[in-house]
Amino acid sequence: MSSTRNASDVGDVTPDGAAWLASAGTCPRGTLAHGEERPHAPVVLPCGTVFDVVSVPAIFGRRMLDRMWEEGPGSGPVAEFRGRMLLFAAPGTAQRLPVLMEWEEWSAHGQDPGRTGRTGAVPPLLCHGTGDAVTVPAPVARARAGEAAPAARWLVAPDTRHPWLPGPEVLLWAAVRAAREAVRISIFPPADRGANVYDVSRRR
Repeated sequence: MSSTRNASDVGDVTPDGAAWLASAGTCPRGTLAHGEERPHAPVVLPCGTVFDVVSVPAIFGRRMLDRMWEEGPGSGPVAEFRGRMLLFAAPGTAQRLPVLMEWEEWSAHGQDPGRTGRTGAVPPLLCHGTGDAVTVPAPVARARAGEAAPAARWLVAPDTRHPWLPGPEVLLWAAVRAAREAVRISIFPPADRGANVYDVSRRR
């Protein structure tokens, strides 16, 4: 289940988590050194080897995360960047997830009503894999008590050298349930959940 702990108490990447992120690059030592010199600066990392990333609109991503933590296995690292949520996933997810969505009669671009019964219930899911790169938040969160949240931040910060990462099946499952929820509450949107973070100690 999602936690409501204050964002100032979480969001920093641990040294082991930083090592895992750095391992995605061609020069892990250089990436780690950059993070130590500029701990508040975002960094660009390649996808496809250590992780893939599925990028979704922030509101829909929150619904996916709620489903994953309340009903499913939890999530891997998760970040927010420029109004989108970055779900770190197992390598190969970027190639496999669009295929699974087509098999489920759902358009990966949200154009077909499919099983949700509503056009656009599933927004575009941008899958970043081999050959792509993403901007990830700084290792250390800038925001502290009384400050506005930064444009890029960790919701589930990497905390181990070998984090569990969801595969395409888990993300499809979460997207299906998030879309059904979106249909149910489309007339009465919920209160802003921008302060929610996710407690990795509750991962199953």
